[in-house]
Amino acid sequence: MKTNVVVHRDFRIATIDSRLYSSFLEHLGRAIYGGIYEPGHPTADEDGFRQDVLDLVRELDTPYCRYPGGNFVSAYNWEDGVGPRAERPVRLDLAWRTREANQIGVNEFVDWCNKANTKPMLAVNLGSRGLDAARNFLEYCNHPGGTYWSDLRRKHGWSNPHDVKLWCLGNEMDGPWQVGHKSAYEYGRLADETAKAMRGFDKSLELVVCGSSNSDMKTYPEWEAQVLEQCYDSADHISLHMYFANREKNTLNYLARATKLDRYITTIGGVIDYIKAKKRSKKTIGISFDEWNVWYHSNQQDKEILARDEWPDAPHLLEDIYNFEDVLQVGGILNTFIRRSDRVRIACIAQLVNVIAPIMTEDGGAAWRQTIYYPFYYASRYGRGTALQLVVDGPTYDSDEENDVPYLDVSAVHSEDGKTLTFFAVNRHPSTALDLDVRLEGFANARVVEQVEMTHGDLEAVNTAARPKTVAPVNVESGKIEDGRLRAALKPFSYNVIRLSV
Repeated sequence: MKTNVVVHRDFRIATIDSRLYSSFLEHLGRAIYGGIYEPGHPTADEDGFRQDVLDLVRELDTPYCRYPGGNFVSAYNWEDGVGPRAERPVRLDLAWRTREANQIGVNEFVDWCNKANTKPMLAVNLGSRGLDAARNFLEYCNHPGGTYWSDLRRKHGWSNPHDVKLWCLGNEMDGPWQVGHKSAYEYGRLADETAKAMRGFDKSLELVVCGSSNSDMKTYPEWEAQVLEQCYDSADHISLHMYFANREKNTLNYLARATKLDRYITTIGGVIDYIKAKKRSKKTIGISFDEWNVWYHSNQQDKEILARDEWPDAPHLLEDIYNFEDVLQVGGILNTFIRRSDRVRIACIAQLVNVIAPIMTEDGGAAWRQTIYYPFYYASRYGRGTALQLVVDGPTYDSDEENDVPYLDVSAVHSEDGKTLTFFAVNRHPSTALDLDVRLEGFANARVVEQVEMTHGDLEAVNTAARPKTVAPVNVESGKIEDGRLRAALKPFSYNVIRLSV
């Protein structure tokens, strides 16, 4: 089957914000304890951070990492995680029914970020707490010294301020499951007052307010309209979350769910424009898609763990083992973010280590790349620059999600230095190769410099500690430039990266 694509150098969607490739760590399961932090591990450094995990994180080049939650943050007292470790309290975490030892807090997390070549995106508790705790947290983190909270940080051993610029005002406050759940009006008012207080300290902060937890919420999209009605002038971004599942074991339906993601972004973009017009504002709120991933493989295990009458420390919660099919889905999600980079400024894969994550570890043992590590790696590495508008004409299929879903899911990025054009392409067809024919307009003297392919005969194939490269990318050479056109054969059910020197 043939798919025709036209790309033009001057037909741009947007300059991609590098924060599109950010990540997330929550005090949940083994994300922190046994994930990034494991004193006594053979690779642990002097601060207890696993070097094998740091190496894999640095390879992903993720610009920001959101912390400490997530549902966890809505009943979290940030003060519990600072000061001498021996004096920190052990608390019960109501979100995930576990015990929290508070051996890692904001200071240690910022130290880890510095080692991982990333920056902190901190969340404040607007569930069980509010404005006062938020402004104190900010002062503790960012003020140089000479005040109660800043001097307390200095006393704790961190003389220099952390200078955290990106803050989330709560988490999923539309969700009835959330500690301190609020109505849209209640939350919007609280977010606005909290934002004003935080900007009283530093006008240059970027603040993210809570949008809908997912597009199936009964309050969606009225939630966004009411929240922005209250705090449009004081916010910079609104957060959206979405997780993907294939419980019915229908691959084509599963892969079509990226179209639902696109509709979600389009709808909230419309709400933003409506409130902007209503406010007569010159500012356009961005979208922070700060939780996204595949999540369903571990659901039954999680139910069994959470049903126990106990409060465990760092249990094996949300440990999805990703297969090759998930590579195709994650590739399609990232393509959607690239194509909608006019709206989506920030996106955080949830999460980074062990908990629905691209990186897995064994306690005391190995760390390895899950299957989904690779599409995220390639998008982060080569998906920075300008997203280009593509015209695509090819075969489609009907799904339960939507009709006329293209078998080819594709995005294109012109690099920041103007020297490279990269195509990210997913062939969703189960049995037929796609003959890709791309007309290159404005890209004279193009040549193929690299073509990466991921495919596997078993959609259920996974990577393990014993076999970490069962599903891995390979270099191929099917792509050629002829008469100003890129031609390549994309195998059935494959993820592809084609890089051109231009």
